Amino acid sequence: QVQLVESGGGLVQAGGSLRLSCAASGSIVSIYAMGWYRQAPGKQRELVATITTSGSTHYADSVKGRFTISRDNAKNTVYLQMNSLKPEDTAVYSCNAAGVLDTAHRLNNYWGQGTQVTVSS
Repeated sequence: QVQLVESGGGLVQAGGSLRLSCAASGSIVSIYAMGWYRQAPGKQRELVATITTSGSTHYADSVKGRFTISRDNAKNTVYLQMNSLKPEDTAVYSCNAAGVLDTAHRLNNYWGQGTQVTVSS
């Protein structure tokens, strides 16, 4: 069984910064990609940023230049540094691990429980 545990959400004023962390644990052999998605009230979940094992990154246009995703492969942990936050960044941010190979040779995707990020104006 694989679990993702997120931390780092909270309340911040516009222009401020937050850093999210997501640690994957369990019988993990490898994880192809890790990323962050967010869902605001009344809206669909959207991709924020992803990063592969090799360090290749992808960002939503709305966060380019403000957010930075990074990853510690040895710790199976992904980070999201969020700077210059805007009220429209307010959402529940969820961590995703894709292409998780476990010791039983199974390949699956997993989600964290989500962490609230609120940006006040």
